[in-house]
Amino acid sequence: MTVLLLLTILLVLAAAGFVLGRQRSLAMTGGDPKKLHSLPGYYGWHAALMALVPSFLVLILWLIVQPLLIERDLAGHLPAATLADPAATELALADVRRVAAGLETAVGAGALTEAEVSAMDAATTDVRATLGKVGVALGSAVTPEILNAARDYRVTTATAALWRTVVVIAVAIAGLAWALKITGPDLWARNRVEKVVLGLLIAASTIAILTTVGIIWSMLSESVNFFRQYPMADFFLGLTWNPQFRGGSELGFLPLLWGTLYITVISMIVAVPLGLFAAIYLAEYAGPKVRAWVKPLIEVIAGIPTVVFGLFALITVGPFLRDYFAQPLGLGNSGSSVMTAGIVIGILNIPFISSLSDDIINSVPQSLRDGSFGIGATRSETVRLVVLPAALPGIAGAVLMAASRAIGETMIVVMGAGAAAKLSLNPFEAMTTMTVKIVGQLTGDTDFNSPETLVAFALGMTLFVITLCLNVLAVWIVRKYREQYE
Repeated sequence: MTVLLLLTILLVLAAAGFVLGRQRSLAMTGGDPKKLHSLPGYYGWHAALMALVPSFLVLILWLIVQPLLIERDLAGHLPAATLADPAATELALADVRRVAAGLETAVGAGALTEAEVSAMDAATTDVRATLGKVGVALGSAVTPEILNAARDYRVTTATAALWRTVVVIAVAIAGLAWALKITGPDLWARNRVEKVVLGLLIAASTIAILTTVGIIWSMLSESVNFFRQYPMADFFLGLTWNPQFRGGSELGFLPLLWGTLYITVISMIVAVPLGLFAAIYLAEYAGPKVRAWVKPLIEVIAGIPTVVFGLFALITVGPFLRDYFAQPLGLGNSGSSVMTAGIVIGILNIPFISSLSDDIINSVPQSLRDGSFGIGATRSETVRLVVLPAALPGIAGAVLMAASRAIGETMIVVMGAGAAAKLSLNPFEAMTTMTVKIVGQLTGDTDFNSPETLVAFALGMTLFVITLCLNVLAVWIVRKYREQYE
């Protein structure tokens, strides 16, 4: 049974538990809810949660532990030379999973029978051709060890799935039966439900925190591995970016930092005035009908995929800047440039700044505006001298958050700015950013033990620190000055 079908069954049992729990609580009081400690709905939720939560936790734990145990057993089929190399072991296990999936597909489609799978011999049977008929692509020849491991993998996975279904449904039914058994007028159902909900909220917060910790740990550990192989001073102070997977690489960080900051500054020059002026107009000048149309139209920009913006930069903005600015001024003849990426990223950030600034300006107390109007100030003077200074901390925070988003942009930079890592002041030259090089270093057949690949994690960690500092600064600015205008 698939996990999705199993979850559906759990939800059905939970729904049945809600109905049964509610009906049982009313039946035990003769239909009078006043004799119950809690409202009847809480008894229903109590039964539903007792059926769903324990079984769901068992399912999650099973899904985490099962692959670890199965892969540990599969390791016994692999040669000692393969097990000695972690990368080779991972590739072999991937082949085992692909072969097992191909055999399962072939059996399901009727191309093979279970007897033929059991009799299949890698030494005498063209396994690749057989699996190719069902669309399974393998990166290497299927050895007898891989084939035997795949067969065991199929059997073990099927058996584990069967026991998973039995155990999870049994836990759900047991939880439901126990909840119905203790249901009565004296059961504090509301308190129990609120404790379970509180625990779920704490678990959700914990998962979010642990995810962040896991991201930091994964980048930090690989970054430490990189700096053990490549000098830290050469990375942070180097002026040349020239990775060579055959050795002799120059992995200077400064050209990538310069390109990232250059594109970010240009994008902010575009996004901040346009976004802020749009927010001022919508908050202070536009009527309800105009605001109802203009605000959603501006926010539509935020829903456009970045790859579409990249195509816009490549096909429209880049050639326009090249033909009408770069070539006439003698500054270059390439459509890929810092200016192209910066302008398009700025357009992408307009709704971000506009929406946040609009909410911040609307949160300024109306009494400040009324006081300004009372002493004879015009609307524009009120906006310039009263509203904007009051909203400035929040606007500054919005700008810094938009800058963090611009720093992390990848697709637009790839299509609009090129991939050249260089130090130049010419905005019409092609440059690149840290995010582009992170993707580039991890793309293709790479050796994760080489500094040329591990440098991506060092770049990611550095980028994480930069954006984190900007976000912390934005939050600090908002919190420090917010109370002055409450």
